Amino acid sequence: MNVEIINTGSELMLGRVLNTHHQWLSRRLADLGHMVTRQVAVADTGRDIQEAVRESLGRADLIITTGGLGPTSDDITRELIAELLGRKLVQNRDVLAHIDQFFAKRNRARPAMTNVETMVPEGALVFLNPTGTAPGLAVETGQKPGHKQWLVMLPGPPRELRPMFDELVIPLLKQTFAAELFVCRTLRTTGIGESRVQEMIEAGLQPLVVRGLGIGYCARPGAVDVRLTASGTVAPQLVREGEAVVQSIMGPNIYGFDDDEMESVVVRQLMEKKKTVALAESCTGGHIANRITNIPGASVVLLGGVVSYANAAKENLLGVRAETLRQHGAVSEPVAREMVLGVRERFGSDYALAVTGIAGPGGGTPEKPVGTVFIALAWSGGVEVECLLNPWDRVTFKDVTATQALERLRRRLA
Repeated sequence: MNVEIINTGSELMLGRVLNTHHQWLSRRLADLGHMVTRQVAVADTGRDIQEAVRESLGRADLIITTGGLGPTSDDITRELIAELLGRKLVQNRDVLAHIDQFFAKRNRARPAMTNVETMVPEGALVFLNPTGTAPGLAVETGQKPGHKQWLVMLPGPPRELRPMFDELVIPLLKQTFAAELFVCRTLRTTGIGESRVQEMIEAGLQPLVVRGLGIGYCARPGAVDVRLTASGTVAPQLVREGEAVVQSIMGPNIYGFDDDEMESVVVRQLMEKKKTVALAESCTGGHIANRITNIPGASVVLLGGVVSYANAAKENLLGVRAETLRQHGAVSEPVAREMVLGVRERFGSDYALAVTGIAGPGGGTPEKPVGTVFIALAWSGGVEVECLLNPWDRVTFKDVTATQALERLRRRLA
């Protein structure tokens, strides 16, 4: 089945709002066995919207539009599509009652401008909005003789679009379109660059590629995802075989699968082993703690942390000796060692991580260039300190360093 998505909204084109629909809808559709073949974003202008929809009507079996169904003057998607399909707009009493109830529950008068949301293309299926007022709409176009073609219109806000798609659109798709079995498995790796990852695994996967296995790579700072896909009845077996090949080659560099994040893996390991961790962060400014505490259950394993950005904080809060700082500088192996031992002792944790480095853009020297970072890990059996170079911008530097620190803890826990 050919699926195309059209995202409408001038705010998307101005870069004021991040288009999250692309990833979310594509993932949901792929899980159903329907691959998105084309996706575009257009501004809230009649010419652009109609041109995009007209093109998709000539190719796709399923067209999904997002946005432009609200009550304001720039919400023109329903009118333009009704015109394009040659359908009248008629008032839907169920939508009118839903909107009346929506405002009554909030003890607010219904704005007259919401009347436009009650108008739907003649013959359309209506999806009442569980979290808002603008309904979703679905029209069987009848424009592909001998083939089913549906055009689905969804509201723009993610909190409205997502439950509507899951609860109302998915049942329609399952009823209307037969899905081909599709399997996708992502192996998440760290510590090796994208080109090197491909060099390592492509020869071993080639026999499976000949049989229909798809391979994709997604590089992120400090990590590379390997994506294995296949369609049809052989898909599960092909992907299982491909996964076994990649695991045999990359081994410990694989930290997780599919939606795993490094921090979620580490929290899970700590919980399984009933162990705790404490953090001493200088150059990352609390970013490691932030990532860990994004994971439910982190309070069981994270005892606390210290953001010791200034040298005085390293001395007063972690017990780093003034002599160590004078002799070696804040960005050094001895300071990282004293930081990690100090934070582990103060919190009484099983494990501790410490980072100190130069995030830039200034502050570097020939001996310690911008991007230099020392990462320390302490546990009952000892201390490890490693010096790395992460010559990125400040935000990326912090994220990569946090990933590297968590990776060292993950390997120690494995």
